[in-house]
Parts: sequence; structure tokens; C-alpha cells
Amino acid sequence: MSGAAVSQGYDVYEPGDQPVRSAAPTGRKPVVATPYVWTPPAAIPTRKWLYGRHLLRKFVSATVAPGGVGKTSLGIAESLAMVSAKDLLGHTLPKAGKLKVWYLNLEDPREETTRQIQAAALHYGLVPDDVGDRLYVDSGREQEFVIAEAKGNFALICAPVVDSIIEQIRTHRLDCVVVDPFVSSHAVSENDNAAMDLVVKQWGKVAEAGNCAIHLVHHTRKMSGDVEVTAESSRGAKALTDGCRSVRAINRMTREEGERAGVGNHRLHFRTYNDKANLAPPAEQSEWYQLESVSLGNGGDDASDEVGVVTTWSWPDPFDSVNASHLPKVQAKIKVGEWKESSQASNWAGFAVAEVLGMDPYDPADKAKIRALLKEWIKNGALLIERRAGANRHMSPYVVASAEDCP
Repeated sequence: MSGAAVSQGYDVYEPGDQPVRSAAPTGRKPVVATPYVWTPPAAIPTRKWLYGRHLLRKFVSATVAPGGVGKTSLGIAESLAMVSAKDLLGHTLPKAGKLKVWYLNLEDPREETTRQIQAAALHYGLVPDDVGDRLYVDSGREQEFVIAEAKGNFALICAPVVDSIIEQIRTHRLDCVVVDPFVSSHAVSENDNAAMDLVVKQWGKVAEAGNCAIHLVHHTRKMSGDVEVTAESSRGAKALTDGCRSVRAINRMTREEGERAGVGNHRLHFRTYNDKANLAPPAEQSEWYQLESVSLGNGGDDASDEVGVVTTWSWPDPFDSVNASHLPKVQAKIKVGEWKESSQASNWAGFAVAEVLGMDPYDPADKAKIRALLKEWIKNGALLIERRAGANRHMSPYVVASAEDCP
């Protein structure tokens, strides 16, 4: 190790090696082994969850998403939920009440973050008292929050920055720090596992020292098409997500999902799931959100700013407003006609369903609901698929009702 690379107060490593302590005196105590103390289970404190099962006091969590999907808007809405103690997005909040959050937007100017906060507050009907003195906001354009940097072939923890962050957390008794995006909180190689391990563990030390939750918002690597975003999709070395307690993945609604759900603009919808704790659930079982445009009313003679605000969205239930009396009527209608399975056919079975239920088979939302109903009724045997020869003598699947099921 070069003498020039040794800096007092820094953690230093050479690429490919495990992090090692600087040879210079740091004033830290030698490592000792601590005997385990038997503790009755009932005496162990419960985990201190701050937001659902994603943000936990003394731990680092991460959200991984492609650019432009709505992760910043989601983080702002979640921050407002924590400081106001209001269930804005359907997640469990601590019974202790209102929390203090430090939102670090390390990319945008403070003015843009203000727009997003006030748009969300306007949409949810929040007033100044709902925020009080519990929300702290800073911009990376005004201050640098870089906790690690590269020096030649070495990575160094910037102790003065880390110490000042911890001091601010303790001084203001902050419960959660949101770092958006994570990449702007360091200046080391993203692809170096040892460097990423050093950085994420340093954020863990901040969480421990500040008795708070750290939420790192991170980008995915370049992805094409409708490839599923998982924790493995995060940009750079895997050590980042390995070092987090919870890793949440965000996926934009695909075109195919939009057609199934019957939404107009699928790009305004996205879903999340905890990829570190669970396997990816089906689309219908993910947590869904949508971006709604909110006007700030700040334009005067000019057009006002329109800002996207995250709101909850539920995957449509095809059986909503459908009762037990409808199926026998659909079966009877199907029995007396020739109904194809294909929604492209002029005699699609969905037209029979639409007539019975009073729906519009040409409306995207109604059409998606009809498709889902047919799929479920065919799956459970209420309706059957039978291959028949059409007028052109080609075999095609038709939807039929068995005689015993028909009234």
C-alpha cells in the first residue's frame, strides 16, 4: 500500500481486496470478542418498522427502478405519509405517531422538490400542520452529500461528511433519511463489489448511529423491452442490494398488462414488491400505483405547472358488480348462439357477456373485464371450449355451455 494513499480517518481498500483499516492511527479501540447473553424471547424488543415492512430503524433499505417510472414521486408521498402520520398509500405506520424525515434529492434543484411536495400535499389535502417541523429537504446542487470517494486506486470514506450527517440526524432526532439517488451519495466505482460493500455498510453505520432508517433510491442498469425489474437489475455491483435489509423493485405497467387491466395509458401505472423478501408476485397481486397530474395553480397569466403525484391503484376485479344471477343468464345466452373464443371475431363470446351485464364491449375497461370473466368461467368449468368447423371449414375454438349448467 502506498504511503500517499494512507489517510487518517478513512477506510482504505485496494480494488479486489476486502476493505482494510488505514495503517495511520485512528484512535479506535482494538476488536474484542463479546460473549452472548441469553435473552428470554419475550424480553427482546420488537423490530421498529417505520413504513410498512420496507423501512426499518437502524437498517438500510433500497428501492430499485428504471428512470422516469415515478420512484421520486413515490418517495415524496411516502415521506409525507410518515411526517403526517396519515395513511396516504395504504401502508402501516408506527402507532407512536408522526415521524421526522430528511429527504435528500441529490439530482434536482430544491425548487423542483418543492413543486413535487406541494403537489402531493394539494392532492391529499394536507395543511402546514401536517408537516410542521418534521420534514427536512436538501438538494445535492446546494450541498455535497458524498460519503465515499476514489483516490487513485483506493476508496476512502469521507469521515467529515459522515460525521456531519450523523450529527444532523441526532440533533433533529430524525427517523428516516431518503437518499435519492444513491449514486450521487458516493464517488467510487459502481461496479466494484468491495467499494459498494464499503459504501452501503457505511450507510448502515449511519443508520445505527442515528437510530434511523436509511432509504437508498437506486437506478437499474440499462434494460430493454418489458424485462422484469428485480433486485438483480440494480445498476452496478451486487454488494449494494446484498447489504440492504429490504429491496423493493418497481416495474412500469407493460402494454399487455394495460390491455388486461383496461387502462388508457399504461405508462402512468407501476407496481412494487419486496424482491428480497418474496418472489415476484403476479401482476394482479403486486402493489399498484398510478401517477395523477396535479396543477399547482401557479401560472398567473401563463400555464400552471402540472406535477405527477403518486396515488394507489387497484387491479380491477372482474367480478365487481357481478352476482350469482348473472352466470346462468350468460350460460343461457351462450347456449342459443355460436360464440367464438377469439375477441377478434364478430361473434366473440364477450358480446354475449356484455349484453347480459349491460357493458360496452368496445370500451377498453369493459372489454378487459369481459375477457377476465370469460377466462375465469372457462377455468372453473362454468363455460367450456369446444373446437368446431366454421363456415370456412377451419377448426376454431368456440365457447359453449354444458347442458347441465344451463337453466
